[in-house]
Amino acid sequence: MSTPEISPDTPSVPLLAVESLSVGYTDARGDARTPVTPVVHGVSFTIRAGEVVALVGESGSGKSTIAQSVIGLLPETGRITAGSIRLNGTDIAGWPQARLDPLRGAVISLVPQDLGHALNPVRTIGAQIAEVFRLHGWRDRRAVREQVLSLLDRVGLPDPALRYRQYPHELSGGMRQRVLIAMAVALRPALIIADEPTSALDVTVQKRVLDLLDDLRREAGTAVLFVTHDLGIAADRADRVVVLQGGQVQEQGDVRQVLTAPAHAYTARLLADAPAFHGPRPSRPARLYADADVVVDGLVQEFSQRSGWAPFSRTQPFRAVDGVSFRVARGTTHALVGESGSGKTTTIRTLLGFTRPTAGTVQVNGLDLATLRHDQVPALRRSIQLVYQNPYGSLDPRQTIAEIVGEPLRNFDPVPKPERLRQVAALIERVGLPQAVLSRPPRALSGGQRQRVAIARALILKPQVVVLDEAVSALDVTVQAQILSLLDELQRDLGLTYVFVSHDLAVVRQIADTVSVLQGGRVVEDGPVEQVFHAPASAYTRDLLAAIPGRARQAA
Repeated sequence: MSTPEISPDTPSVPLLAVESLSVGYTDARGDARTPVTPVVHGVSFTIRAGEVVALVGESGSGKSTIAQSVIGLLPETGRITAGSIRLNGTDIAGWPQARLDPLRGAVISLVPQDLGHALNPVRTIGAQIAEVFRLHGWRDRRAVREQVLSLLDRVGLPDPALRYRQYPHELSGGMRQRVLIAMAVALRPALIIADEPTSALDVTVQKRVLDLLDDLRREAGTAVLFVTHDLGIAADRADRVVVLQGGQVQEQGDVRQVLTAPAHAYTARLLADAPAFHGPRPSRPARLYADADVVVDGLVQEFSQRSGWAPFSRTQPFRAVDGVSFRVARGTTHALVGESGSGKTTTIRTLLGFTRPTAGTVQVNGLDLATLRHDQVPALRRSIQLVYQNPYGSLDPRQTIAEIVGEPLRNFDPVPKPERLRQVAALIERVGLPQAVLSRPPRALSGGQRQRVAIARALILKPQVVVLDEAVSALDVTVQAQILSLLDELQRDLGLTYVFVSHDLAVVRQIADTVSVLQGGRVVEDGPVEQVFHAPASAYTRDLLAAIPGRARQAA
């Protein structure tokens, strides 16, 4: 579909041509006199009909700013300061919003990253997809409903009539992402901009979403601009790749050529840091397996849930974890993997003492959590600590870094203030941060620095066991590699035992010694990582492994 102002694609004219694009941001909203800080510098690339081009790079490289510029959705502080954005030969860079609106959905569509804010929580799924048609002139309500139901079926959502009536919170993350794709392809646009569309999804759900985009591209000849920091996805899904650093193109070209024989040192570093292209962790010495810091045997965890309509509803037990068993040897890393709803989070909450097991035994450093007394809680907290997934949300914004890291000492192991500050300063240095960060608030630190602070806070009580709950999933590949290296160094130097929870099997292969694969609250497979990854016994495990991005490049 095209608008009167944009002519159809011709063989001699690229669908999209970004030429010498420069973009900056002002500090004051809407004030044209405020100096512009440049963030994108003279970027050029093209996309032809049916082609997939990946923009890759770290946070701050300009990927999302370029994508927002193409669709005309820069923040109020954003400014295109130079260059052009040609859609089928027509420069749309300077168009006002009123002129761009007819293009959005009909010619260019966006699949955003943030599932939490992309859908209106108080409107049904059907109403939100229907709005795409109504904004572009559809007035027949019955025809619109038929189109929406057809789209929901096309993107693979079961029972489209039910999904039509549901609200976003009633759908899983993968379902919500499929709804966003349905909205993006509703009017069969020529170009879809996919901005990190699968970064928060489990590996199998991620594969289904990416397969869906591929199918739609083949059916309609739609081009895709894929914004991602995951080089594994770029390797598997893109035709060409554009590597960005600091708002500049470092290199671009055929994806196999660039990722197999990178011409720029930055690209080579990204590849070296990408867990998708790493092999398993080297085997550990046998002596490390002599003792276990964590023993989980027959763990059952049930919760009460209500069913039926009031006043006839009744409480029924829901079994989130069903007979889970595993042992974590001292000084090793054990991974828990599986899709959302597999029981990973419930298991570690029990392991941390947040909930008591319904049945079975859980022992941490000799403490039995089923019979744990109140006076034993401080000993448990000293034995096991948690590093959360989100380095932005897990630190108190009102405290300084020194206060954040030192807080566990105040709560569980009171020591004089000078000694507390000395321990905090030593630990901050140990995790590779300068002493200057101690007086700063979390907002003054990068994501990688904040995660180092979170690790320091977890280590301040000198625990034997550290639980890492998706602790690197929110980080760019290079920062992720740095944190994984730090964790390995700390484990070797301090003899730490890790329980590593992740949906990223490429990371698990890189860091873990042993693994338990969970499905529906049960362990379907466990053992040494190398054994499980190279000779999986379970069909479910084989499906998880087949969904790891980057396998196409490894096979090439």
